[in-house]
Amino acid sequence: MAPDGAQVFGADRLTSARKDAVTQALTVEQPAPGRRHVPERPPLLAVGVMIWLGSELMFFSGLFAAYFTIRAHAATWPLLQGQKLDYVQAGIFSVILLVSSPTFQLGVWAQERGERRKAKAWIYTSFILGAGFVANTLYEWHDFASSHHGPGLNAYWSLFFVMTGIHGLHVTLGLIAMIFLLGRLRGPAGDPGETNVYQAVGYYWHFVDFMWVGIFSCLFLLKSG
Repeated sequence: MAPDGAQVFGADRLTSARKDAVTQALTVEQPAPGRRHVPERPPLLAVGVMIWLGSELMFFSGLFAAYFTIRAHAATWPLLQGQKLDYVQAGIFSVILLVSSPTFQLGVWAQERGERRKAKAWIYTSFILGAGFVANTLYEWHDFASSHHGPGLNAYWSLFFVMTGIHGLHVTLGLIAMIFLLGRLRGPAGDPGETNVYQAVGYYWHFVDFMWVGIFSCLFLLKSG
């Protein structure tokens, strides 16, 4: 029995639909004429900060190498020469500094969402925590120096003042960067590039906090003899 016209027409439509589906699946979407797809690139400021932090990492690596070299040649470590380290106080202010890292990151996320009031509040919080850490470092220096345990006493105290001093300088630079960042966040509209600056300062601040973990471990936790 020969197929009628309706069956032939339905088969043709089904075949045509299948061909269209296969064609769409195999066709690569082409950009509109005159438009090019440009992949999103990270801000140049972020790239520059990352490169700079790489050089800073090499610098701190040199400090750690000097520390372990001197420590390897010491019969006992640390060479406190009768001075006691306040591990509790140092640990508390270390936690304070480390807490400032997530608080600053909360500010970065708030800034990315456009919540500038919260972003500024988190900067103030991180600044207070970082300033407290620097104040404690200066207090420790004064306490040790007043008991005649200065950088010239022996290798340990030389490393102590050099490593904590360099790190304290980096923390201070981070605090100054926060002050300038607050200046860019003034006004309701803000600077169109302030988010990139906020993120860049965050990269630096996280790096400084991470370096302190290594310094604190070397100066307060590692012992021998």
